[in-house]
Amino acid sequence: MSEKIALIGSTGSVGGQTLEVIKSHADIWKVAALGAYENIELLEGQIKEFRPEEVAVFDRDKALSLQKNSSVPIFGGPESWIRIATLPQVDTVVFASSGVSALPALYAAINAKKRVALANKEMIVEEGEKIMAAARENGVEIIPVDSEHSAIFQCLRGEKPEDVEKIILTCSGGPFYGSCAKDLEGITVEKAVNHPVWKMGAKISVDSATLMNKAFEVIEAKHLFGLNEDQIEVVIHPEGIVHSLVQFKDGSVKAQMGVPDMKIPITYALSWPERINTAWGRIDFSTLSRLTFIKPDFAVFRGPDLARAALKKGGAAPARLRRANDEAVQKFLAREMEFAKIYPYICAETGLN
Repeated sequence: MSEKIALIGSTGSVGGQTLEVIKSHADIWKVAALGAYENIELLEGQIKEFRPEEVAVFDRDKALSLQKNSSVPIFGGPESWIRIATLPQVDTVVFASSGVSALPALYAAINAKKRVALANKEMIVEEGEKIMAAARENGVEIIPVDSEHSAIFQCLRGEKPEDVEKIILTCSGGPFYGSCAKDLEGITVEKAVNHPVWKMGAKISVDSATLMNKAFEVIEAKHLFGLNEDQIEVVIHPEGIVHSLVQFKDGSVKAQMGVPDMKIPITYALSWPERINTAWGRIDFSTLSRLTFIKPDFAVFRGPDLARAALKKGGAAPARLRRANDEAVQKFLAREMEFAKIYPYICAETGLN
């Protein structure tokens, strides 16, 4: 029997790669349901290829438009995501959407005791304590899909929580690694979205360029792994081979390594607690001349420090940080704000320093 997957956010970058993973092992996984926000053109092709039992489109009007030419049942509106997240035949729900629109569906999946594979930082940043409490209450383990949190999850397997001294989240440094504040003046949208390692959407690419993505990963790590903010370190690792590390109280360090390919952590999240054979790339250690780890310039790239400040402040501070960043990035992508003004805007809106 194939394990049945509901994929919310199927038309995004991670969603598309999740479908590649499922396709590569059609004997193991089957798409039971697809959920998208509004990109019905791409969704239509996915429906034809994967033949889901149901489809959910957040935008109700787009759902009605898609339904006209589809033999598959199409449901519309925010409640449609809740519907597919709780289908009786679904074993695992993958959350690959951006933003917090899928929060009700996430809670519904947890309450229905579905396996949850989470590739969405924003929802944990917004309501991390509530989400993890609901997961504990229902005996649901949330499997992280982000490469960094998947790495930590794998390194912690078989370890005692009390033995963890700290975790070290790695990042590529983005396209402006090594830049000073002056260098960031006049940065164009095209330069900001040109990530040197990962192929991602515009929003996450800008977050990587500012290091704000690492801020949200610090917040996410605190909730996923039950840590305090002072146990979470961030280092730049330009090669993108070591995806994160865990240091233990005896001084030992475990690292998870792999080629920079999101299909690897996606596969692990779907196959957990097992590992399966894949055709994804392998590291050729004979060609690696170095593995570099460098402390970021937090005076310029302030995200991780702002995350720690938000966590210490508590309450809605992390959520306000996320929203302020979303607003700033939206303005930048619309060419209404300079890249160098993103952090001043965030600080002004949140009161964090």
